[in-house]
Amino acid sequence: MPNIASVLKDEIRRLARKEIRQQIVKTRRAAAHHRRQIAQLKRLIALQERKIKVLASRESGEAQAAETDEGIPPGTRFSARSVRAQRRRLKLSAEQYAKLIGVSPQTVYHWEQGKSRPRRAQLAALVALRSMGRREALQRLAEMEE
Repeated sequence: MPNIASVLKDEIRRLARKEIRQQIVKTRRAAAHHRRQIAQLKRLIALQERKIKVLASRESGEAQAAETDEGIPPGTRFSARSVRAQRRRLKLSAEQYAKLIGVSPQTVYHWEQGKSRPRRAQLAALVALRSMGRREALQRLAEMEE
C-alpha cells in the first residue's frame, strides 16, 4: 500500500507545477508583447531621426542656396551651348576655364555636353564670367597661378 504522504506530496507537486505553468504562460505572453512594442517604437524612432536628418539637410541647403543666390541675378538660366560659346569667346581651354570657375576640366566638359548642370555656387561663377573679357580672364588666371 502506497504511503499516503508521498501520494499527497506528488499531487501537491503536480498541482503546483500546473499553476506555475499557467502563470509563466501569461508572463511570457506579456513579455513577448512588450518586446514587440519596444521593437516597433525603435523603428519609429529611427524613422523620425531619418526625417529630422533630411529636414536639417534641406534647411542647411536652403541657407546655402540663399547665400549663393546673391551672386545670381533673377531669371538666370543655364545652357550647355552658352557655356561652350562663352569658353570659345574667351578663347580658353577647358582647363583654363575650369580654373576660373573653380571646378575640374571634366566638369566643364560635362556641362558643355549637357550631361550635368552646375550647382548654384558654380552658376554664380559662370554668371560672373559672362561679363568678363579675354584680357581680364587671362589676368585672373595669371593671378591664380602666382
